[in-house]
Amino acid sequence: MIGFLTDPLVITVLLTIAGVGIVMELFSPKFGVSGFIGILALILFFYGHFLAGLAGYGSLLLFVGGIMLIFLEFFLPGAIAGTLGVAAIIFSLFLAGEDSMQIGISILISIFFSVLVFFVMVKMFDKKLVLLSKMVLVDTFRTEDGYVSNINRLELMGLEGTALTALRPAGTVIINNERIDAVSEGGFIEQNSIVKVIEVEGARIVVRELE
Repeated sequence: MIGFLTDPLVITVLLTIAGVGIVMELFSPKFGVSGFIGILALILFFYGHFLAGLAGYGSLLLFVGGIMLIFLEFFLPGAIAGTLGVAAIIFSLFLAGEDSMQIGISILISIFFSVLVFFVMVKMFDKKLVLLSKMVLVDTFRTEDGYVSNINRLELMGLEGTALTALRPAGTVIINNERIDAVSEGGFIEQNSIVKVIEVEGARIVVRELE
């Protein structure tokens, strides 16, 4: 079993399965089967190297710490925990491996297939990266969806009323027995003057004095 798990080909397969599993989890809102399989592959890697006396407790602790950080990534905003977790796991692989060159080649092969799976998920299956949505706000507040910054009083357009206060140029007018904050078209409007709404822009009501 030790000889099988420490074989360079088996190591490459295990690391590739782990990398692909982690990539698949990036598209999942919760931890699922692909993540479990990926972590299991890493556990088998460390199990074989630990029994062979190649992996020490330092590399194991670093590996466990990396797994915990990746788990925390699903509950914390941003990508700091996940990035540190992946870096810790990769570093622990080099510490546990007997041949750094061989481990490096296996990691590169794992990264190649992981990136390939990532692009297949995005381009062919049109999957959305859940991790990215935690860092970037992709939604927009549109008027069509009911989001408005101010109430638009378009129904006041063209109506006439009376200046309750003098407009210099801001003031208050009475239209249909309703007190409304308004601004004049540009000049001074005296109190009790007859005004007409000529422009409505959100909460900004523009009036003009009538002769």
